[in-house]
Amino acid sequence: MPSIDQLHRALAADPNDAFLLYGLAMEHAKLDDHEPALDYFRRAIEADPANAYHHYHMARSLEALGREADARATLEAGLKQAQTHGDHKAIGEITDYLHRLGEDD
Repeated sequence: MPSIDQLHRALAADPNDAFLLYGLAMEHAKLDDHEPALDYFRRAIEADPANAYHHYHMARSLEALGREADARATLEAGLKQAQTHGDHKAIGEITDYLHRLGEDD
């Protein structure tokens, strides 16, 4: 995987590249640097709203920050995208995640 610096340089050439935005988000999330990760996840969702996994991983960062209600809302938006696009794997994973979050109530 490219470094964060390499991803930033590539993103400078195409600031709306959903793949690069998602890559930066994931790299920040791996470092437990969730605030910048959220910004990159938001931008990735704007660039490619149909990708339910952008929502899924954004929810993980939100949960890590203690923002469970926001995580649920993000998962619900991702679930709608997955259903619209017939992404059955994402539907299952997001549904499972929603159930896990619901168990904490």
